[in-house]
Amino acid sequence: MAIDKIVIVGGGTAGWMAAAALSRLRAGRDLAIIVIESETIGTVGVGEATIPPFVEFNQLLGIDERAMMAAVQGSFKLGIQFVNWGKQGDSYIHPFGAYGYHMGGVAFHQVWHKLRESGDKRPIQVFNVETMAAHFGRFARTEDYRREDLPPVNYAYHIDAGRYAKFLRGYAEQRGVVRHEGRITDVALDGETGFVTAVTLEDGSVKPGDLFIDCSGFRGLLIEQALKTGYEDWTNFLPCDRAVALPCLREDGSGPTPYTRATAHGAGWQWQVPLQHRNGNGHVYCSNFMGDDEALDILVGNIAGKPQADPNLLRFTTGRRKKFWNKNVVALGLSAGFMEPLESTSIHLINTGINKLISLLSLDGITQVQEDAFNRLTAKEYARIRDFLILHYNATSRDDTPFWNHCRTMAVPDSLTEKVELFRLNGQIFREEDELFTETSWAAVMMGQGIAMGGHNPMADALSGADFTHEIDEIEQSVRHVVQHMPSHGDYLQRYCPAAA
Repeated sequence: MAIDKIVIVGGGTAGWMAAAALSRLRAGRDLAIIVIESETIGTVGVGEATIPPFVEFNQLLGIDERAMMAAVQGSFKLGIQFVNWGKQGDSYIHPFGAYGYHMGGVAFHQVWHKLRESGDKRPIQVFNVETMAAHFGRFARTEDYRREDLPPVNYAYHIDAGRYAKFLRGYAEQRGVVRHEGRITDVALDGETGFVTAVTLEDGSVKPGDLFIDCSGFRGLLIEQALKTGYEDWTNFLPCDRAVALPCLREDGSGPTPYTRATAHGAGWQWQVPLQHRNGNGHVYCSNFMGDDEALDILVGNIAGKPQADPNLLRFTTGRRKKFWNKNVVALGLSAGFMEPLESTSIHLINTGINKLISLLSLDGITQVQEDAFNRLTAKEYARIRDFLILHYNATSRDDTPFWNHCRTMAVPDSLTEKVELFRLNGQIFREEDELFTETSWAAVMMGQGIAMGGHNPMADALSGADFTHEIDEIEQSVRHVVQHMPSHGDYLQRYCPAAA
């Protein structure tokens, strides 16, 4: 059966990202795309931090970066600062860009380990533009300084998720997407195929469709309530199950930092996401070890100014649907699964879900091979991200609370154990296929949380001599030169994309 009508159930970030991307399919075709959302149903809207692939998503849509950033009151992001994770008092930055660059066929952290063994005391962070710029509160894009001896600056955004959804709604509606207001009261299934054929709104109107995109949030209105897909629970690996979100003014006199901050507390962690005029804050915690009132008190006691809204309490079960594409329903965002925003992957998973859907989609109809491929690839992606998040909790020496004792001693997936053991042995990090997190990402978190390299790749020992020493020095000097000439992050925002009223 040909796909002539696509129905997106739910708006928010996921729904309007899908609508904006799929609107490109309408060029030269008689394809109807509708979004059904209700003003009376709130969106979670706490995912305000992104990672670099999100920049590419906007570029593919042809969105003007300045206009978008002004509309969403956004700021730039060079990485994530982790505080109190390996042990209390520790702090490190997981940068978006690489340390140095590959030399002699080996990763730079291998070269750096060789240098440390020979007596060089320079920390690996001085060889990374993003880390040093974040440390000094500076920012510039590669286009602003044009250095050919360093890799491009990798950055992402901090955005107001609600404003971004509104921005994309305007983009999508200009390209023929139609929005319908209303709550869905019934879902009709085909008696033979089990496909969803239509949804009914509370006003009695019926909206038929050929392909349905479920962006209804945790409820999973189509993927779970209608199709009974099932859910894979990962609480045994990621025990946090609640969060309280609370935006605030920034009254401490500081400007927006060019990084997200994740601060570990007694039974979870707190995020701080700086927009141009406020901070997004939240406390993710485990209800087995901390009550709601205590979690809120900790959050309120550790924010930079007056709260701008009532606290938003969220309950979740970390994990994923057993299928992301089931029959003619594709789940995106919270409908597909949930992993806490520790590494800002929530919006990224919407992005990659859309990318895979567009790559696999045929408007001639839906086949089992499409569904199977989508599910296989998405399941791998979720599992790899899951392992990276578990690393943050498990790689710790903290024993000051029952929660951290649990995380430090809990069983972890074999796939993660292998990565950690190989890194401890000689710094090797093997990435499988197109997994999201880079060698630098794994190295930054493992070293930042106390996992030491026992050795390095022997290929690094072949690098020596005056030319090698000069090249290492040049990398550090280039990083220092670039960062010294960057403006402050706040000044850059005011010049490049000041927030719209």
